[in-house]
Amino acid sequence: MNIAVIFAGGTGQRMNSTALPKQFLMIHGKPILVHTIEKFQATPEVDKIVVVSLADYIPMVEDLKVKFNLNKIVSIVSGGTSGQESIFNGLIEAEKFSNSDKDIVLIHDGVRPIIDVETIKANIDCVRKNGSSITVAKSTETVLLLEKENVENAMDRSKCFLGRAPQSFYLKEILDAHHKANQLNKHDFIDSAMLMKYFGKKLFVVEGPVNNIKVTTPIDFLILRALLDAKENEQIKLV
Repeated sequence: MNIAVIFAGGTGQRMNSTALPKQFLMIHGKPILVHTIEKFQATPEVDKIVVVSLADYIPMVEDLKVKFNLNKIVSIVSGGTSGQESIFNGLIEAEKFSNSDKDIVLIHDGVRPIIDVETIKANIDCVRKNGSSITVAKSTETVLLLEKENVENAMDRSKCFLGRAPQSFYLKEILDAHHKANQLNKHDFIDSAMLMKYFGKKLFVVEGPVNNIKVTTPIDFLILRALLDAKENEQIKLV
């Protein structure tokens, strides 16, 4: 079984929205969150979806599930006080629907809607082959390493990749890592990949769409709208 855990628990402070958290902002007639979930809904290999939401917005997500026929959503749970805790809550919920130690979980940001079915499938295949899958995109810019505001070095661009989502693992293994982190009182991992790496898991990558951005700031929202406008007008292919 393959279960997607969609993290939609952020408050979106950097978006400067006056109305709703960023995941509920409307674009092309749908909230960003719905655009994201629909990609996993449309992937035959994804069996179930768990959504992690701000507690006060769980009824809204329930309404969206019905309105947009997102019938793979099996549960909507409240997030925690941090991203790590929120993902843990989603994994605990996903475990309720698991029936095998080889069940795969795909952890994805609710505000990263330009994901595609091919990348989702590639994540599942990579976990089956290697035990993990971290979605990345090639860096198209030169990355500079700074030391006390001075340029220390320019990184080899051919070796620089941007960490994206989903990040995918066997559900049992990522849950075990979270339990270990909680026992050690370590709650500051930047993402699931770094948590797994800390406990010795080798990380394999899948290259996903360069445009698979996370909508965090007003500029990101405008870029997303431009990309969707262009796709709708058949001017470009989102890759």
